Amino acid sequence: MGIKGDAGFSDIVRHFEQLGGDAVILDADMVCGRDHLLSAVMHAERAFENGTNRSKTILTETILYAAGDRQIGRATEAMRPKKNAGGAVAVLFGIEEPMLEAICMARCDSLIEASPEKAKNIGAEMFAGVSCEDAVLEHVAAVDLLKQ
Repeated sequence: MGIKGDAGFSDIVRHFEQLGGDAVILDADMVCGRDHLLSAVMHAERAFENGTNRSKTILTETILYAAGDRQIGRATEAMRPKKNAGGAVAVLFGIEEPMLEAICMARCDSLIEASPEKAKNIGAEMFAGVSCEDAVLEHVAAVDLLKQ
């Protein structure tokens, strides 16, 4: 989900941990549609099931796939929300009700909407006749090839 407000990165992460779950907080300019995130989570889960994960946690593995990168440092740096951006995207694990008002944040799913610019931000190759969403899904899937 997209989230807007002035809470800092650490405060947002701490909030979701206090709710009993985990969250990956991403730069909204690096998220190209809901399917981008769903694909990243599905690939990360499959990597753990198959023993092909590169990281120790599902959270970091999700970031690798969302970034389309096999290097943890590069992926986390690219996907981390910029300071004072005013919005981010949260992928929640084990949290039913995010209670965003407790940290002065509000849900804003328009931050997740796909665009060719976001696909380019991620590094997805754009081809004539291919939607930006499909290009990003291919970019996520390519991480499995990079891991070999």
